[in-house]
Amino acid sequence: MSVFATLVEQLADLLQPLFHTTATAAAIIVFTALVRLAVHPLSRAAARGQKAKAKLAPQIAELRKKHSKNPDRLQKAFMELHAKEKVSPFSGCLPSLLQLPAFFLMYHLFSSAEIGGEPNGLLSHTLFAAPLGDRWTDALAHGGIFGGAGMVYVALFVIVAAVATFTYRRTKRQLAAAPVQEQPPGMGAMTKVMPLLSFATLFTVGFVPLAAALYVVTSTTWTAVERVFLYRDMPVAGALTTVA
Repeated sequence: MSVFATLVEQLADLLQPLFHTTATAAAIIVFTALVRLAVHPLSRAAARGQKAKAKLAPQIAELRKKHSKNPDRLQKAFMELHAKEKVSPFSGCLPSLLQLPAFFLMYHLFSSAEIGGEPNGLLSHTLFAAPLGDRWTDALAHGGIFGGAGMVYVALFVIVAAVATFTYRRTKRQLAAAPVQEQPPGMGAMTKVMPLLSFATLFTVGFVPLAAALYVVTSTTWTAVERVFLYRDMPVAGALTTVA
């Protein structure tokens, strides 16, 4: 984790002439963007996989008709079809999984009082009036919702709510436009809940250190923009949700 702390500190030093006291917060945003750029090729590959899945719709419809009275056989046939066409039903999950280590590193870095046996100096850095190592509860305890630190969280919640609402509406439109036969067996219940998952980020921002919250907000916003670009020609492509 000391190597990770050094990377954040070096980025902050580079950005300090531009952002001054908020350089570390800016460094976290830049770091998140770098992680997302590194994962972007996998996101593109996932998009290609989703488009390939859409082309299987006629065959899936035929399987549904053939095995309508045998759900277990339908599920098996569905998986066999995807294996034959070399398309993974879960291709959209890999980019999210690969981002988790970076998020947890950020979480632990700003939750640890010491790094390498030395006091963690990063905890004293701030985003305006809010220390990067504090949580929303700390902001509420020192000034309340409309205090200096509280207003930083208000701004983050507004951004997250706007992105979540955009993602929710877009996903609902995609699901409404998607023919029923294009959905994998057993996915009906998931597709009803999935649009609401975009709002889960609000809870994450409220409970993690501010530095980790910045990572989540930046990554979630990136995801929303990236999906618009990658899935612009495929109305059902965004159905499998990616976590920040």
